[in-house]
Amino acid sequence: MQWYQEEIRQLELKPVVQSGLPKVVFYGSSSFTRWQALERSFPQVQAVNLGFGGSTLAACAWFFKRVVPHHQPDMIVLYAGDNDLGDGRTPEEVVLYYEQLLTSIKSSLGEIPVCFVSIKLSLARLHLRGSIEYANGCISRLVANQGPPLHYLDLYYPMLDERGNPKPTHFEADGLHLSPEGYAVWQQEISAQLDRMLLSKQ
Repeated sequence: MQWYQEEIRQLELKPVVQSGLPKVVFYGSSSFTRWQALERSFPQVQAVNLGFGGSTLAACAWFFKRVVPHHQPDMIVLYAGDNDLGDGRTPEEVVLYYEQLLTSIKSSLGEIPVCFVSIKLSLARLHLRGSIEYANGCISRLVANQGPPLHYLDLYYPMLDERGNPKPTHFEADGLHLSPEGYAVWQQEISAQLDRMLLSKQ
């Protein structure tokens, strides 16, 4: 966890702002960190980007109380897990890290809505397809069994072509990080999910 420390210190210094809109923290890996327009992409909420590059679900659980609770979010959107699998962790370990993070969220912020964005299948990690699908399946079933305030957003399949492979246009040249076209898909799907979560809170 040591190599995350500088970025975590920067997140700890991020100003806490209240806009009057429902506050949604986006917490997770570089898919959020590199999304430069994230905080302007969801006008129905006050989006706060607390992603940190290369983060795993294990790291998200480890650092959560240092960077998230003082923002007092109304909801959390979470994306992480593919770096865990890329580092050799098993899908079962990914699910355990997710459950650890949920425990920290509940103890710090109470029963707020938490949406897990499914782990994406990237061109660079095609060899992890089975593990990604298994981890996504386990988490989606866990969410379905527990119900609100937990939510699961499937962005795995919307990113695939008609043959079930990742669309190259959705990724940067490294085959791992999202391109503007990829982020456009995420923006549309996450925006619709936020609308559903806002309605469920009324």
